[in-house]
Amino acid sequence: MTIEDQFTAALAKGLTDARDTDPYLLMGKLSDADRAVMLRVRGFVNDRVLPVINGYWERAEFPFELLDPLSRLGIIGSTIRGYGCPGLSRLGAGMATVEMSRGDGSMNTFIGVQSNLSMGTINMLGSEAQKQRWLPRMAALELIGAFALTEPGHGSDSVGLETTARRDGGHWVLKGRKRWIGNASHADVVVIWARDEADAKVKAFVMEKNDDGTYPDGYQTAVITGKVGKRAILQPDIALDGLRIPEANRLANANSFRDASAVLASTRGGASWECLGHAIAAYEAAVTYAGVREQFGRPIASYQLVQHKLANMLAELTAIQLMCFRMAELQEAGEWTGTMASIAKMHGAQKARWICQEARDILGGNGLLLDFHVSRHLTDMEVVHTYEGTDSIQSLLIGRAITGIPAFK
Repeated sequence: MTIEDQFTAALAKGLTDARDTDPYLLMGKLSDADRAVMLRVRGFVNDRVLPVINGYWERAEFPFELLDPLSRLGIIGSTIRGYGCPGLSRLGAGMATVEMSRGDGSMNTFIGVQSNLSMGTINMLGSEAQKQRWLPRMAALELIGAFALTEPGHGSDSVGLETTARRDGGHWVLKGRKRWIGNASHADVVVIWARDEADAKVKAFVMEKNDDGTYPDGYQTAVITGKVGKRAILQPDIALDGLRIPEANRLANANSFRDASAVLASTRGGASWECLGHAIAAYEAAVTYAGVREQFGRPIASYQLVQHKLANMLAELTAIQLMCFRMAELQEAGEWTGTMASIAKMHGAQKARWICQEARDILGGNGLLLDFHVSRHLTDMEVVHTYEGTDSIQSLLIGRAITGIPAFK
């Protein structure tokens, strides 16, 4: 066996093996139920996701084969209680996100869209009948959901959305465009936010597929191609042109943009947990690689420069971890605020992106190859750095809280 063969064999599994990433002993805060969730998701990622995800990622295809085993994990619906949902604690939901992201960001985004945005909106703003109608089947992944808020001209300023809804007898007629809408090309139910032409209030409507599995007239999607990250989640543009939705599918308690903001506020923090998952994956791969890769007759882990990188990577990873665990405590206590969320997102995205970059550097040329996993996490972190509020937007929100002066209108 050549040196290269020995090197490849040593790395075959070790790059994705769990390592000690808990220097401050935070895992001791997990309840038995939280730990069980973490281990279930870790097993799913190791056994199901990691063996296939690089191929799907490279082809920019969604791994539909994973939906059946995913439905049995008991995590769809996250913190929602009742309606067939698991009612996870905030910490348990966070650990599920960490473990899924540690495997793949696209799968985590799929779950976030399904559980937090689509199901979360229906749970928060739907009538009891609407919740009974959709949530149990969504929790079982019998129905896939999407959440259509972002538009081509409105991302961070989504309060200015231009999609319109006009009442026409027992239906609403929607017109407009949406962009970057995860799952929307294959979803069974799509929560669509639109502005009522009559009173200019923002409202939410649930579009359903026809009984024959087709989409209603007036709803068309085109999957966005050419992405450098999150390639295994399908995120299309949506064109709405005379889409008719029954009044019964207007969410009963969605009557202003403030209601949309409440949904988004309830999901804040998910991106921070995802940052932690990507950071852990990149760090673990770098430690494994450094212990096996030799230069000048010694493992590169023996060199001061590499140890300096690994030490700083672990320190920054731990800072993200501490912030996430404290976030879960504050959320459970009802003390979580928008400024706290902005600090956690900004810091987590900055530092996790840096950790992935350092891991890529440690892996050298091999860090560019999907087989070594780090490049996938690095480019996925480019996506996380942008969504749920870019670094710049978060800094302005924090700056407003510090100074009392808004730097934007």
